[in-house]
Order: sequence, then structure tokens, then C-alpha cells
Amino acid sequence: MPSGDAHRTWFPEMIEMLREEWNPSMSYEELITLRDRLDVALRTIRTERNIFPPMMWCPHCKKRQRSVPSKVSIRAMILALGRFGIAPDTEVKTSEKRWKKYSKENGLDIYGNMKQVITDR
Repeated sequence: MPSGDAHRTWFPEMIEMLREEWNPSMSYEELITLRDRLDVALRTIRTERNIFPPMMWCPHCKKRQRSVPSKVSIRAMILALGRFGIAPDTEVKTSEKRWKKYSKENGLDIYGNMKQVITDR
């Protein structure tokens, strides 16, 4: 495993997928579907290349262990548009604000799924 791959989220194949499939007029459902596909691609790349999550130090149990594997969030996908020069900064900021408003209005989490409501008993 090349140095740094354990921390990497955006692999070249994923950037190319984002570049090819991104469209500023995408519906929110299409945006969520693209995020899902990018997340599957990330898991597949990590599995095929035997890339494990980075090690972390747990302050509670005082042991080193693997962290939780990273996932692609909608916001990370939107910010990647600017980071990799796929969309201009103004479009990225607008998309980010629109997504934040939409997700709040529809009770969606950072991955585009319905938030789970926890009730006290």
C-alpha cells in the first residue's frame, strides 16, 4: 500500500467519475445517487488494493486500533468539485448552501439518508 493511501478518500478513478457525471442541474436524488456510486467505488478500491483504515489511539481504552473507514459525504463531494477544478468556486458555494437547506428541510444526514430519530423512553 503506497504511503498515505490509508488516509486518502479521493482516488483518481473517483475524481474522473465525478468529472464525467457531475452536472450543475442535477436533481438532489441524482446527487445522492452519484454520492452512493462514489462511496461504492471508494470501498471497492480499498478492498481491491488491501488498503486498511489508518491506526488511531483510543484515549478511553489506551490502545491503538483501526479507525472507522472513511465514507464520501454529499458535502465532501460538492467541495471536491472545487478542489479538483470541476466547477467554479461560486458554483460550489451555491451548491453547498442549497444542499444544506435541502437536507435540513427534508431531515437528511450527511450522506443523503433520512436521519434516524432517537426518542427518550
